[in-house]
Amino acid sequence: MRRLLQNGASLLTRRQNDILSAASVIMIIYGLSHLIGLIKTRLLISYFFGSNAYLLDVYYAAFVIPDTIFQLLIIGSLSAAFIPVFTNLLSSDEKEAWRVAASSLNLILLIFTFISGVIFVFATPLSRLIAPGFNLSQISIMSSLLRTMLVAQLFFSISGFLTGMIQSHQRFLIPALAPVAYNLGIVIGTIFLSPTLGILGPAIGVVIGAFLHMLIQLPLAVSLGFKFKPIIDVSHPKVKEIIRLFPPRALALGIDQIEQFIAVVLTSLLTSGSLSLLNVARLLYAIPSSVFGVTIGQAALPTLSRQSSLKDMDTFRSTLAASVLQVAFLSLPISVLFIILRIPIVRIVFGASTFPWSATLLTGKTLAILAISATFSAVIQLVVRGFYALHDTRTPLVVGLVAALFNAVVGIVMVKQFQAGILGIAFAITTTAILESLTLSFIIEKRLGTPRPLESIVFKSLFKMIFISFISGLFLWLPMRLLDQFVFDTTRTLPLIGLTVITSAIGMGVYLLLSRLFHIQELDTFFGLVKRVWSWRRLLFTSPPPAPSEPVILPAPDQN
Repeated sequence: MRRLLQNGASLLTRRQNDILSAASVIMIIYGLSHLIGLIKTRLLISYFFGSNAYLLDVYYAAFVIPDTIFQLLIIGSLSAAFIPVFTNLLSSDEKEAWRVAASSLNLILLIFTFISGVIFVFATPLSRLIAPGFNLSQISIMSSLLRTMLVAQLFFSISGFLTGMIQSHQRFLIPALAPVAYNLGIVIGTIFLSPTLGILGPAIGVVIGAFLHMLIQLPLAVSLGFKFKPIIDVSHPKVKEIIRLFPPRALALGIDQIEQFIAVVLTSLLTSGSLSLLNVARLLYAIPSSVFGVTIGQAALPTLSRQSSLKDMDTFRSTLAASVLQVAFLSLPISVLFIILRIPIVRIVFGASTFPWSATLLTGKTLAILAISATFSAVIQLVVRGFYALHDTRTPLVVGLVAALFNAVVGIVMVKQFQAGILGIAFAITTTAILESLTLSFIIEKRLGTPRPLESIVFKSLFKMIFISFISGLFLWLPMRLLDQFVFDTTRTLPLIGLTVITSAIGMGVYLLLSRLFHIQELDTFFGLVKRVWSWRRLLFTSPPPAPSEPVILPAPDQN
């Protein structure tokens, strides 16, 4: 038991030196976080869908403004500005790096406090602005929820910087566990507070979760060298650089949030429950992007930043290309799975007694439309971080602005002109993600001057992945139809789970087999990832290994 505890602590704080090692850590925990997130959403549906669907719509609508603050101030300042600067400074002057970290955190907290105060005062008119279809009662509830959730963003502000500091030291497990703690907080609020406080229970759960999100990371950050210092040194050259890099990224994320605002505006004009159903479908749709795109992107950013600072552009190109191919290899089969098995998956995950068959069908259709662009959305997460590693925040900003305007126009036309409801909104999101991904990839490829051998290898690999994904889709659809018709009574839960598991196993088995037959090199990296995951079981029961001496990057595509 003593060795188990010692090795468990070692595993939590162990350094991940290469992108695959870091990504494997984040993927596993993000997968766990998504699982708890699905449980959380099912609980919300159980408590509030049906006759109280309008309350769940209000809850999701209230999220938009606080989430926008978090995205702009914290994610914006971290991913494009703080992490690259802090990572580079750590290698030359660690003491100065922590001073810059303290100054940056205090500056963001000061800005956050001011903005939050304004939003707290004007919560009601802001609620009316983004949800014009809500009645007075809904607006009143939304204002209360919005003010409550603002408290959570204070904890997120601190926690976000702790994440950046820890990941810059190439330790990814604790930051990846933080979203798990956050979702658990909402689960606690829903189960224990909703019976007496109603929809305010999950909102307080958001605050609890945000506090846990911060608390779980604080000990490791302190052990690495973080100390709170009441300083804001805006004259420091590195702080100035962060301030310079921050606005374009913040604006880019603000533009991305336009999609959220448009969705709330349009769904507030539709029938009750529309926003909830759209969010349910998007929760599943986001899995490939989050578990693969964001995780590999987060893991690759410090490495890409170092390669960029060293002007090692050949390695930078190979790293980015290999990472894109790995994201596509992992995301494509999940996207196909969601398209073919959309109804069984929605029924299993969200099929509470308060979730009627009509809602299941509509959510399934919405998920299928969104899943078409799931891989493109995952690639965006990675390519954008490639721009940030090059200290280019303007290109994603411009592309994001055009994409946001396109999404808004298409969404409005589909809902207003064609009366397509949330299916029209999903169509707009999918079309935008595909075009934005292709545009960003084309621009960075031209900027890097990718050698023709590498370029041809990337396109050839992607074409093969798409082809075998299509074939795998056929091997998902056919067994599903046969098992549904002749074997399983899918009106019951256990047979439905059996059909989904067996069909998924067949489809994924075909995907892996075809990957071997078509010599998809990312398959070897995938099995390497599986081995790493499996080895964690042994790490808890064996003596801690010496410091790893692993390659810094994913294996680059073979250019021979």
